Amino acid sequence: MKKIIIAIDGHSSCGKSSMAKALAKTIGYVYIDTGAMYRAVTLYSLRNNLIQDNNVNEGELKRQLDRLAIEFRLNPDTNLPETFLNGENVEQEIRRMNVSSHVSQVSALKFVREAMVRQQQALGRERGIVMDGRDIGTVVFPDAELKIFVTASPEVRAQRRYDELVQKGETVVYEEILANVEQRDHIDQTRAESPLRKSSDALLLDNSTMNIAQQNAWLLQQYSLKLKTTRI
Repeated sequence: MKKIIIAIDGHSSCGKSSMAKALAKTIGYVYIDTGAMYRAVTLYSLRNNLIQDNNVNEGELKRQLDRLAIEFRLNPDTNLPETFLNGENVEQEIRRMNVSSHVSQVSALKFVREAMVRQQQALGRERGIVMDGRDIGTVVFPDAELKIFVTASPEVRAQRRYDELVQKGETVVYEEILANVEQRDHIDQTRAESPLRKSSDALLLDNSTMNIAQQNAWLLQQYSLKLKTTRI
């Protein structure tokens, strides 16, 4: 059975990871959350005091980067992959606001992106993967058979993030989350290394007014259409 590479890019808090996980589970593909990889590097940096006053100690992070072992392990209860950093399950911790507030700074660093891209490309050699992030269709897998670019208004994305964090029991302020979303957009789109942009051959999905079932159905339809017309 032929398998393809599915690249899902887009703005933060668009639900890329959720839809990518759902699609991978439905079609039996491997899901890889590249954003979690950058979040894991950010968490390591915070834990080891490599970020002070919003400044990243680039030299020290570069020296320590080879100490980071990032992997994904399948949770047998949910049948979904979870992120491990040096053998520790950090899936929940990397989603917290302190990590979200610094991840764009860390992911903008050239040496960090180069290291993560090498790992991501190695993971996709066998095809049959769904990978989401910021530069999957433009840098990591520019020849991916199916590319999706996801967006939604900043206000909608901030509300979704707010609801998610409140549900997890965190005390957060909507206005602060909105400011963080807008700041991340600016950093992601203007960074020198692999800036966020829509690939010319990517399909645009604005899910501002769509529910989860609708967007998942749309994504599955695009996969089915692409599979019929792709020769491997």
